[in-house]
Amino acid sequence: MTLSDAIRFYAATDVGKVRKHNEDNFLVDKKLSLFIVADGMGGHAAGEIASAIAVRTVHEEVRREKELLDDYASAATGANKVTRKDIVALIEHAVQRACSKIHADALTDPNKRGMGTTLSVLLAVGDQGFIAHVGDSRIYLMRGGQVQQVTEDHTVLNELIKRGKLTREQIDKVQQKNAITRAVGVYERVEVDTLVLDLIPGDILVLASDGLHGYLETTEELKSALALEGGDSVKALIDLANGRGGKDNITTVIVKVGEEGSGDPQLAKRLALKRDVLANMPLFARLTDRELLRVMQAVHVRECQDGEVVIREGDKGDELFIVLEGKVRVSRGDQTLTHLGRGEHVGEMALIRSVPRSASVTAVGPAELIAIRRSDFFEILRKEHEIAVKMLWQFLGVLADRLDHTSSELREMKREFAAEDMSAEIFPEVEVELPPPPSITR
Repeated sequence: MTLSDAIRFYAATDVGKVRKHNEDNFLVDKKLSLFIVADGMGGHAAGEIASAIAVRTVHEEVRREKELLDDYASAATGANKVTRKDIVALIEHAVQRACSKIHADALTDPNKRGMGTTLSVLLAVGDQGFIAHVGDSRIYLMRGGQVQQVTEDHTVLNELIKRGKLTREQIDKVQQKNAITRAVGVYERVEVDTLVLDLIPGDILVLASDGLHGYLETTEELKSALALEGGDSVKALIDLANGRGGKDNITTVIVKVGEEGSGDPQLAKRLALKRDVLANMPLFARLTDRELLRVMQAVHVRECQDGEVVIREGDKGDELFIVLEGKVRVSRGDQTLTHLGRGEHVGEMALIRSVPRSASVTAVGPAELIAIRRSDFFEILRKEHEIAVKMLWQFLGVLADRLDHTSSELREMKREFAAEDMSAEIFPEVEVELPPPPSITR
C-alpha cells in the first residue's frame, strides 16, 4: 500500500461575512487522490464560473489518464515506464486546458470578459505529491511540527518584495498590493508553477484561498487547527478567517498523509539530510525553502559500492556529484589528490559544458551521492527565472573562488622558482688556468 492510499481529507468553503456569493470552488477525489482549490475573479458571477470550469476541467483531464497514474504508482518496469516528468506534464497540461476553456468561454459573453481564477492542485501518486499552481491561493506543508509555504504568490506585492523594491514596513502603503500577476483563463495560456514533494507518513498539506491565508499572521497559526481531529480542523480555520473580518470567500482543503511514525523513521531523516546538504552547498546557498524543494525534485541519489568508479578521468560527463554519505577519492593517474566527505562536491563544470573529466572519482567504502544532470539543471534555469539568477551568480562565485585558489598556487610556485639558487654553494666554481696558445710559425 502506498501513502496515497492512506490519505484522509477534510474540506470546507464559506462565503464569508461581506461577499454575497461564493466565487471559490474546490474538489476532492479520493480515488484519484486529487485535491483542488480555485478562487475566481470577474464581475456578474463570472469568477464563480471560471473557478468551476477550472476545477471540472482539471478533474476530467487527470481522470482520463488514470491508467498512467496507476502505472507510475506501481513502479511499472520496461521501456515505457512512466516517469515523474510524465506526471508533471499531465497536471500542467490539465491546467492549460482549463485556461484555454475559460478564455474561450469569456470571449462568447461580454459579461465574462477578463474572468479568471487562481488554481492550486495537489495530486498524490504513490509516495509523491505533484503540485500545479497559479495565482495567490496557497499550499502549505506541515512536517515534523514545522509549517512552510510550498507555493509562491503570484501577486504585485510579492514581485516587489522579491525584487527588493519594497520593505515589509512599506507593505501597508501599497495600493492594489493583492492584485495577482497570473491567473487561469485571462489569457489563452498561463505560466504554471510545478513542484514534486516526497511524502512521508504524518505529512499534512493545506490548500487555502486568500480569504483564509490573508488573515494568517504567521504560518505557525495553522498548527493548532491542524492538531484537531476530523472536520474540526477546517471549521477552526474558517472560524479564524471569519473572526478576523471574513472580507472574502474562505476555502480550505486539509490532506493528512498516513499516520506520523507509521513509516520508515529513517526516511524523514534522509530527506532532511538531503535538503541540508544541498542548502549548505555554495551553488544553492541563497535559495529559499521553496526553491530548494524545486531543486530537490531535479536530483537523484546514486548508491555506490566500495571501489566503484563514479567519474573516470578523460571521459565526458554531464553530472555534478555531492557526497551524501560515505567518502570518495579524487585521483589523477596513480596520484590521489584528495578525499571528499559529506556535503563536498565534484564535477560542477559538467553542468555548464561537456569537457573531458580532469580526474577520476572512486567510492571509498559504500557511499551515496546526490547527482544532478546538466539537462535537469538547464530545465530549472529555463523555467525558474528567480532560481536561475541566484544559481548563476553563485556559480560565478564558485568559479571566482577556484580562480583565486589557482592564482594563489601559481604565485607560490613562482616564489619557489625565484628562491635563492643554492647550486653555487654546493658546486663552487673552480678557476682553471689555461695554457698559452701555441705559437704559430709561418
